[in-house]
Amino acid sequence: MQRKALISVIGGATAAVALAGVGTYLISGTESTTSLDKYTTVSVDGHKALSGDIVAGRAQSKFHPIPWVGTEVSRVSCPTGLKAVAGASITCTGRTGKGKDIDIPVTVVKATDTSVTWKFDR
Repeated sequence: MQRKALISVIGGATAAVALAGVGTYLISGTESTTSLDKYTTVSVDGHKALSGDIVAGRAQSKFHPIPWVGTEVSRVSCPTGLKAVAGASITCTGRTGKGKDIDIPVTVVKATDTSVTWKFDR
């Protein structure tokens, strides 16, 4: 009887750890899809682009989504909008909680007339 209880406890603990790992993976993603509408769209070199303010805000919020993932970052800013063209990229900047300036490379993964899927490097 004790052996069954021990196996149940170990199995439950293993499942909990696996679930926490999957949850962390899902929350800590660096890819984002953002719609292009009158509130989020700007023009860069004649191309539709996602506003740099939108990119900066989303990157800052996703850079350190939970305490054990990423580095705390603030003051994220992007030099321009992110062109809605696959492969387009910009480098945003931010500051860590320890006062160190960092670069945050951002790249478009996929773009349509109505949305941009982009990612950043942590």
